[in-house]
Amino acid sequence: MEQFGNGRYSRQERFQPLGVEGQKRICSSRVAIAGCGALGTFHAESLARAGVGFLRIIDRDFVEASNLHRQFLFTEADAAEAMPKAVAAARRLNQINSTIEIEPVVADLAPSNAEELFEGIDLILDGTDNFETRYLINDWAVQSNTPWIYGAAVGSYGLLMPVVPGQTACLACVYPEPPAGAQPTCETEGVLGPLTATIGAMQSALALQILATGKLAGAPRITTADLWSGVIRQIQQPAADPNCIVCARRDFRHLNGMRRAPISLCGRNAVQIHDRARPINLKELAARLSNAGTVRSNEFALRLTVDESHEMTVFPDGRAIIKGTTDVGVARSMYSRYIGN
Repeated sequence: MEQFGNGRYSRQERFQPLGVEGQKRICSSRVAIAGCGALGTFHAESLARAGVGFLRIIDRDFVEASNLHRQFLFTEADAAEAMPKAVAAARRLNQINSTIEIEPVVADLAPSNAEELFEGIDLILDGTDNFETRYLINDWAVQSNTPWIYGAAVGSYGLLMPVVPGQTACLACVYPEPPAGAQPTCETEGVLGPLTATIGAMQSALALQILATGKLAGAPRITTADLWSGVIRQIQQPAADPNCIVCARRDFRHLNGMRRAPISLCGRNAVQIHDRARPINLKELAARLSNAGTVRSNEFALRLTVDESHEMTVFPDGRAIIKGTTDVGVARSMYSRYIGN
């Protein structure tokens, strides 16, 4: 049993804005981490060390060697075994703090399982890699009055924003529509490990504020950071949009599954993804993917052969067919990796 005031969290408790009472609230809190990659692994380790009582780690992917430069918790052995990220993270976290409960969930977060994964959760941390999933999280958070913290990082640039329903704008207020066209990804643009640690640390600090005190310590802000140029900026988060489709009109179209779900193509060992219309310039995409594998393209389609077992065909409207798998999670991962959020 943790002895508050002089135990393992004593140095944290001596931080006056938090104190013993704040630590007690942290220890009784329940947090879901959506995505256990570069951001999510930092969230998981920092909150486990801080004493969050229950951590649910949700991720659909497996550990690869290319993850190791920026994804905390994972080892070369995890990559060699192709361990599910959620399982590998939980195994390590149990060694870091055996007094808390850690639940790994190897799954693709979707409208069909959002309630199961988020019911009873006090706060959600975003470690995802695509806007569709973030809009789903935002829908759930607004509907259930659950705070969450958006974060993203690619190249040397990252950003984060807290969403506290009833107190701040939601994601849909700030981004009514996702970015158009193919977006930069870690696969195509690379990413600096210190950047993901920076964004993950700032997200985790906001999480501790909310868990310990029930509110943000200051005015809500959108923070951006470019660690290569050294420029870090903060702007005041805009007020909630009175016409926002989510927090004002309560239209939870992502949570209600109104977006098209990926479809496993029967008998073809392939998955089709067409969540939304997103016009793509295939010529520009071919140039971006030139180092990712063998690329063949014309005005009608682009075909990327990644390895001997996986091939992705992308169409001008953003639709893609991923051959070599019937696993929707694997197909989503490839789409996010090479096409973007």
